[in-house]
Amino acid sequence: MTPTPTGRRLDRDGRTYVEFTRTFRAPIDDVWAAVTEPDRLARWIGTWTGDPASGAVQFQMTYEGDGVPSEAFTIDECEPPVQLRITTSSSMEDGTTESWRLRLDLAETDGITTLIFAQDLPDPAIAENVGPGWDYYLDRMQVAESGGDPATLVWDDYFPALTGHYRAEFG
Repeated sequence: MTPTPTGRRLDRDGRTYVEFTRTFRAPIDDVWAAVTEPDRLARWIGTWTGDPASGAVQFQMTYEGDGVPSEAFTIDECEPPVQLRITTSSSMEDGTTESWRLRLDLAETDGITTLIFAQDLPDPAIAENVGPGWDYYLDRMQVAESGGDPATLVWDDYFPALTGHYRAEFG
């Protein structure tokens, strides 16, 4: 099965983002918990450690294989349960640091919560890798939050199958 790519290009404030929308038949507080609480995150992407009140945590992806280093997440803005802004920092093999900005916005109407997630792309060419990755993880989130098993989703169905969409959207 080939999933449908859902990311679209968004240019805002001089930056290029890949943006995704997902809806959940759940109250906003429940979806907020799914993107902020370590045990809920662990079901679909990873977990964090540290004290968010300090303005930073260490995030660890748990579905990327062994040996993936944790990333520093700086919490730039947090307005529960509607808005979260994060800057990530990862040390690269060549000794440089790579940073991205993540934006999460949530809104609830009639028991349906909409999550809009975006990641900035300093180089739009990386969208062909980033886009399929977020489609995969956000689909895992939807499956987990609907009571299903996220392990039923297969990474190889997303990458490289969805790269053409992101090349065209960001080319």
